[in-house]
Amino acid sequence: MLDNLKKYDVVLASNSPRRRELLSALGVDYRVELIEGIDETPPARLAAHGVAEYLSRLKAQAYALKPDELLITADTVVILDDELMGKPANDAHAKAMLRRLNGRTHSVVTGVTVTTAHGVQSFSDEALVTFDQLSDDEIDYYVERYRPLDKAGAYGIQEWIGYIGVKEMRGSFYTVMGLPVQRLYSLLKTL
Repeated sequence: MLDNLKKYDVVLASNSPRRRELLSALGVDYRVELIEGIDETPPARLAAHGVAEYLSRLKAQAYALKPDELLITADTVVILDDELMGKPANDAHAKAMLRRLNGRTHSVVTGVTVTTAHGVQSFSDEALVTFDQLSDDEIDYYVERYRPLDKAGAYGIQEWIGYIGVKEMRGSFYTVMGLPVQRLYSLLKTL
């Protein structure tokens, strides 16, 4: 599938092992390039639900695209009470974030930008995730064992905490993982 992509040198600009896993599962041949030195501070006036797509476009703009390349950039944010929950600074911060999410529903938005010499297309996808009530011991165990310091909202749904803590989800599991593969596949088919 996606034979139309053979005309491109597909580049995934992401350090996320989850995004690499998901793009590989689509059967896309690609290489990884990292874009360094981007200030990922969103404008103060930007609504929380627009941040992921904004950041995916910002990453794309920072890449020096060659004519034969197809660039995929993405960003994922966790939102609780209209407040962005970024990546935790340390274990204590991760535990505090998970305690705020505990027993509540939050939004996970992943923004994706696909860039070729012919243009730029962006979209965002949202999933609503409800956590069950977790004990302090369960939160401590997860943070100490899985070290989720590289994850927005201090958790990975595909890890232990997702198995035991996600009570309900509305939307794509893969959006929460960091790459809404169904929507990306639909877009890639058109290029």
